[in-house]
Amino acid sequence: MAYKDIVDGLPTITGIKEDLRPESKPCYAPVSNINFKNVQASFGIALHMHQPTIPASSDDLRSAELISNLDHMMRNQHIGDNHNAPVFLWCYERIAEFVRELVSQGRNPRVMLDYSGNLFWGLPMMGQRKVLESLKSVTCDKKYFRYVEWLGTTWSHAVVTSTPIPDIKLQMMAWREHFASIFGIEAVKRVKGFSPPEMHLPIHPDVCYEYIKALKECGYQWLMVQEHTIEKTDGSGLNPRLPHRLIAKNSLGEIQEIAVLIKTQGSDTKLVAQMQPYYEAKTLGRQEYCGKSVPLYVAQIGDGENGGVMMNEFPAGFKNAFAEIGTEGVVAMNGSEYLEFIEKEGVKEKSFATVQPISQHRIWQEVKDYKPGACDEAIKKVKEKDAGFNLDRGSWTNDKNWVKGYENVLDPINKLSVAFHKKFDDKKTAMTGRHYKEALLYLLLSQTSCFRYWGEGIWTEYAKEICRRGMEALKKTS
Repeated sequence: MAYKDIVDGLPTITGIKEDLRPESKPCYAPVSNINFKNVQASFGIALHMHQPTIPASSDDLRSAELISNLDHMMRNQHIGDNHNAPVFLWCYERIAEFVRELVSQGRNPRVMLDYSGNLFWGLPMMGQRKVLESLKSVTCDKKYFRYVEWLGTTWSHAVVTSTPIPDIKLQMMAWREHFASIFGIEAVKRVKGFSPPEMHLPIHPDVCYEYIKALKECGYQWLMVQEHTIEKTDGSGLNPRLPHRLIAKNSLGEIQEIAVLIKTQGSDTKLVAQMQPYYEAKTLGRQEYCGKSVPLYVAQIGDGENGGVMMNEFPAGFKNAFAEIGTEGVVAMNGSEYLEFIEKEGVKEKSFATVQPISQHRIWQEVKDYKPGACDEAIKKVKEKDAGFNLDRGSWTNDKNWVKGYENVLDPINKLSVAFHKKFDDKKTAMTGRHYKEALLYLLLSQTSCFRYWGEGIWTEYAKEICRRGMEALKKTS
């Protein structure tokens, strides 16, 4: 069988496909079996899956082939926790099995999925295409797709703040193109929500503006955010179980907006594995919002494979919960399904309560007029008053600075990005052909968050080698 997602060993990504935007019309509520009028409360869970791509087919870093870290784990199961590799592999496929099993039993499961482009590419490259085929069954078959919603993300799990701004949209578009090459155009048109790597939301107003602008240009209609990374623009209390509208304003006073569903705080994998959002929803009822009575929505996301609780407790927790969940009362709904239903009830996005990234109110207090660099000047003033003020911690860990301390990785990444855009942004150099795709691949791979998350050592060396190869690929383009 001929597949479209890998051509000559490279993933199908160009970063320039503009025709893969999602449908603007509802596509989940019309096929849903939820009796929304009789819903008391609701919840949704999302599973995040990722494996970085590394030059590690051999010990010679400069000549080693790019392989999935999962492949590396499989080859070296005697080292550390690599013995978990076969279980990880099963985790990537098993959710499709669970959905099919529950549906065959007359149950009503729901799950949102977030898989990185690295993982999509790495699985077939290590001979595990059957994982994608299994996922395709619940993604493309009309019998199942109402139960499963895919969330978009950056192709190589790149955290926005430590990704050069010109590359943010490239990451998003590459993911959509790669997803379409696996699951088809109809499936990618249903990808309306965005799952940010590490649940990171940029605090710097100019960066957040460019981020939301890129999301909107790619057609995304909503974004999942972490509860402690946002604040109400009017300073009032925040109810994370209701949808909100994120306002992103830049130094020039320009505004981008997007609907957000809010993930509550907590130990992510444990809460998902034990289906805590369902049990919390059972304690909730409807609430008046924007002049209408709506069910509250408890959202949670966690790694789908990482840690003993997800590997061992999730299957039983997921199946047991859906053995008692029906189509009314306390129900499961995926994000777009919930938003489409409340819009149908007359709750429009423009009436949602507004939020902004956490701590931005301190920045805007120092902005006297809109002009280039206004926010940088304001941030400098805030830091003069408070040396501990930080822009880089808006993520689900809340203890990880995604920039400071990683300059030895970020410097070559930035240099590669500058060289890439210098070569291609004038459109005089063809953005087609193998050399362009190689250069783009290395650019995106260099921005994988793992190269920062794991700090010094071999992970830093992987990043530097990928950047070196990217520079070499650029020399080959014409």
